[in-house]
Formats: sequence, structure tokens, C-alpha cells
Amino acid sequence: MRMPTLDQFRTNRSVLFWSLHAAGWAAYGITQYFGALLYEKPASYARVIAVSAVAGFVLSTPMRYIYRRLWKRPPWTMILGVLTTCYVTALGLRYVINLSYKAFVDPEWQARRLFELFGGALSTTYLLLCWSVLYFGIRFYESQRKQEEAMLKAVALAQEAQLKMLRYQLNPHFLFNTLNAISTLILDNQNRKANYAVTRLSEFLRYTLDQDPMKKVTLRQELEALDLYLGTERLRFAERLRLEYAIEDSALNALVPSLLLQPLLENSLKYAVSSREQGGLVRIEGRTREGWLELSVIDDGPGLRDGGPVSERRGVGLRNTSERLAVLYGNNTHFAVSNSNPGLRVDMQLPLELAEAGPESAVNRAATAPAARGGARA
Repeated sequence: MRMPTLDQFRTNRSVLFWSLHAAGWAAYGITQYFGALLYEKPASYARVIAVSAVAGFVLSTPMRYIYRRLWKRPPWTMILGVLTTCYVTALGLRYVINLSYKAFVDPEWQARRLFELFGGALSTTYLLLCWSVLYFGIRFYESQRKQEEAMLKAVALAQEAQLKMLRYQLNPHFLFNTLNAISTLILDNQNRKANYAVTRLSEFLRYTLDQDPMKKVTLRQELEALDLYLGTERLRFAERLRLEYAIEDSALNALVPSLLLQPLLENSLKYAVSSREQGGLVRIEGRTREGWLELSVIDDGPGLRDGGPVSERRGVGLRNTSERLAVLYGNNTHFAVSNSNPGLRVDMQLPLELAEAGPESAVNRAATAPAARGGARA
């Protein structure tokens, strides 16, 4: 039989439990044996020790499954459940130990009262409480370690998403198109528009460089970042790009991961606007419902074709966003992609977190006022 490796101990909870469980009761048997030698117990007492170690291994095993159910319960429920479980298990273990003592050491021993069959249960309860403390300690450590790993993975994914976005923005083709549009405005003596375009481009690039990938921002700020991004895209697409916002006022102060909507909007621009001569419509919706923030990005493009995963049919932005939400929120989130006939619909549901009320900048008001009203923007 192969011994479990160190990686198995780290990744396989069953291997870790059974290994520690067996080692713990084996250590109990060894210490009891040396104690019996110290107190000059008869040789037959070794059988009692062996039976008690095996019985302890068997009878304490169900405690693991009971504690799984107690793990998420309130503190007092958990404490009461642990004490009850330990004492009931201790009664069963002492019953076995006392019967084995009668069978192997003192056949003449008789319990004058039923209570004597369970004598010593209190000291055994202390032993099982130590088992319980060790179990919950290891489980708490694993929970903390998983949270740290999830946080590190979330940081890595967020940074990767930000770097990919920066690479896209600094892509020579993108810069060529943007700067060429600005140059055309200058040649046409539309200096005010050209200056506006340069300002929007520089503000967006500054925002992407300064933004902390793990920081959550309000939906209002996220829409402002989208407005900076769209300030450069409008130069390329002009009237071909049609935008609609339908954002409830209650959703504007909700917190979302920074740069959450940008890759989804970029995906829609690529497939619903850039690839079609007539351009396309992109609609962004936001609402709050019973403790949830619901966001939707909808376009009237070609939608999904049958066959193959979503990432291969409609770009990697959808997959990356879904993975980022899964890391940040675990199972407490929802991400769905579907055809909207025509076009594509991306729906997200996040736990509702509200930012503290504070003064709103003039830039924020200018960027998001049309969105809050649900009006169209081109």
C-alpha cells in the first residue's frame, strides 16, 4: 500500500482526515500502553487498550459528518452540538471499554448500577473534545487558506484582464485608427472635437493605469470609465455605434469589480458593430432586486452559432468575466450568455453592496446622467 504524498495531504481532505484520524488513535493506544506499564497493569490490559483504540477510531468517525453540518451554524448551536456529540460518543466508548475490561482483565467485575457501565465518560469526553478542537482547527485553517488562494487567484485574473485591456488599447492598429481619426478632425479644422478626442483617450489610458484591479467601484464610476473608453471608439464607428442605457437610480451606487463591463462592451463592439456595415445597437441595463444587483449587456449582432464553447464562438472576454466573478463571489453569483433574437445577451447577478454616500463629482454626473435616465447615446 502506497503512503499518501505531501500533495495529497494538501489537496485531498479525505486522505488528510483518515491519516490524522488513524494516527491520533494509534498515538492514544501507545500512550495508554506506556501508562499501563508505568502503573504495572496486568499484561491482559493491553487487550483493553487495543479494543479502546479501535472502538475510539470507529465511534468517533461519525463525528466528522456531524461537524460538517454544524460548521455553518451559529456559534451557540455549534458549541452545544459539539458538547452533546462528544458526550454521547464518550458514553458509547466507555461502555465498550468497561465491557472489554470485564472480558479480559477482571471477569468477576459486575456493575452494581447501570451508571457504572458508563463510568469514566467525563474523562473520555475531554479526550473527544481535544479531537474536536483539532478537527475544527484544521478545518478553519483550510478555510482560511482557500480564501487566501481565491484572493490571490482573483488578483491574478483581475491583473490579467487589466493587462489584456491595456494591450488592446495600446495595440498599434487601435492607436492608428484613433490617431488617424483625430488627424482627420484636425485637417478638417475641427480642432475642438480633436482636442476632446485626445483628452478622452488620455483620460481613459490614465484610468486603466491608475485603477486597482481588486478595487470595487460604484456602477456610476464604471459607467464613467465606459464613457471614456467609448469616447475613442466613437471616432472609429461614428453613427454606426448606437448605445442605450437603462440603469435604475438605485443601482448607480452599487459596487462592482472595476472594469467589469469593458470587456463585455468590447466584445459587442467587435461582433455587433465593427463586423457589420450598418453598425449595431448595444444596450446596458442595471437594476436591483431583493439583495442582488442585476446587469445585462445586450447587442443586436449575429448572436451565438450552434456548436463549440462560448469562448470560441464569441471571444474570450465572456469566459474571462465569468471566471473572474466566480473567483470573487464563488457560488454567490450568476453569469449567463444567451441569444436575444437577434443578437447576444449577457446577464450577471451579483450580491448587492452599496457604497457609502459621498459627494458626486461633476465628471461623474456628466458621464452617467443619460444612463440613469435610460436614454439613448450615440
